[in-house]
Amino acid sequence: MRLLHTMLRVGNLDKSLQFYCDVLGMTLLRRKDYPGGKFTLAFVGYGDESDHTVLELTHNWGVESYDLGDGYGHIALGVDDIYKTCEAIKARGGKVVREPGPMKHGSTVIAFVSDPDGYKVELIQLKNQATAQPQTATATV
Repeated sequence: MRLLHTMLRVGNLDKSLQFYCDVLGMTLLRRKDYPGGKFTLAFVGYGDESDHTVLELTHNWGVESYDLGDGYGHIALGVDDIYKTCEAIKARGGKVVREPGPMKHGSTVIAFVSDPDGYKVELIQLKNQATAQPQTATATV
């Protein structure tokens, strides 16, 4: 077995695609309208669905927002340089809601960004923390 995708319901598909593709650097892999069901599915990710887990963005026509509830946590992305990544996200119009730093009760360096619907995306520093220091240069996610 393999994890294929995670689905998020989004209120504005264009804004969500702009965030996940332009701000976080994912690629739109496929998109299809379902007029009979009045919804659109868009799949985004960092690689082909045949060997990468992706996000399914579901837009139900006529629905502009959702109650996220208290059960949803976050999506997590591993990054090579969390400080540069956060600066690049800000430069592209993304919203960093928790600046990079060690997690509570641990040493893993994390940050959080928020998508247009309020879903949280956690960024986790992958390489040695000592090599990633606060900087102002931009980087790709």
